[in-house]
Amino acid sequence: MIDVLVVDDDFRVAEINAQYVGKVPGFRVTARAHTAAQALATVARDPVDLVLLDHYLPDRTGLELVQRMRELGHDCDVIMITAAGDVETVRAAMRLGALHYLVKPFTFAALRTRLDSYAALHRTVERVEGQGVSGQEQVDRIFGALRTTPTASSPGPPSGHSEPTTDLICKVLHEADHPLSAHEVAAQTGLSRSTAQRYLRHLEQAGRLRLTLKYGDTGRPEHRYAWVAP
Repeated sequence: MIDVLVVDDDFRVAEINAQYVGKVPGFRVTARAHTAAQALATVARDPVDLVLLDHYLPDRTGLELVQRMRELGHDCDVIMITAAGDVETVRAAMRLGALHYLVKPFTFAALRTRLDSYAALHRTVERVEGQGVSGQEQVDRIFGALRTTPTASSPGPPSGHSEPTTDLICKVLHEADHPLSAHEVAAQTGLSRSTAQRYLRHLEQAGRLRLTLKYGDTGRPEHRYAWVAP
């Protein structure tokens, strides 16, 4: 398993990102942090393989955090997940060794592509070490694995899902002016809540919907879905 630390100042965003990571085979979130100080304390106490890192943190920037981690000898890999899309920040992240850079808002499919690429890198490193490959061939294999984009899965419905029902749910969400819960989608489509939830989960995993969490005073947060695909 690849151990992941999710760092984001917004605890709700951190939770959504952690849920996304949990859906990708081979990855598990072992901790969450909402400040640079918390992140440093976490990696010092329990080393991780990968940090999903926001740039805008309350006590220092994400890039400053990466630099500090390197100074302290923490060699965990970093994927930036942030709203900062300016060229200067992107170039600085590259110089500090960030493996990927994902600009908010993003879909589950976009994050999964980066995680699959990172997993391929892990497998390739283990393979070349086991085979005793050295020199330029070893370097080319490692860099090639990181740059490989996994083939996207088919956008069609899985077994047991119908295209008309999928289109109906997509139409409702496309026309909605705010995220909808499974209960609201069921009410507007005439489907049962469990059926609506099943289709919503598939569409979110396919990257056509964005999942958000609505927190109430008590109980578990409500899952709400918003249209993101054209």
